[in-house]
Amino acid sequence: MLWFIFSVLLIMWLFGFVSGNVFGGFIHLLLVIAIVMMLIRVIQGRKPF
Repeated sequence: MLWFIFSVLLIMWLFGFVSGNVFGGFIHLLLVIAIVMMLIRVIQGRKPF
């Protein structure tokens, strides 16, 4: 589930980055939050995906 969310956010972030859309910053923030969540899961010893 987390892998799917990460993939969707990555695609949306890349689209926003390329198009210069206003939502690019918001999507970038969501992507950073998803990466932090994955790192926390790895540190806790769980599977990241």
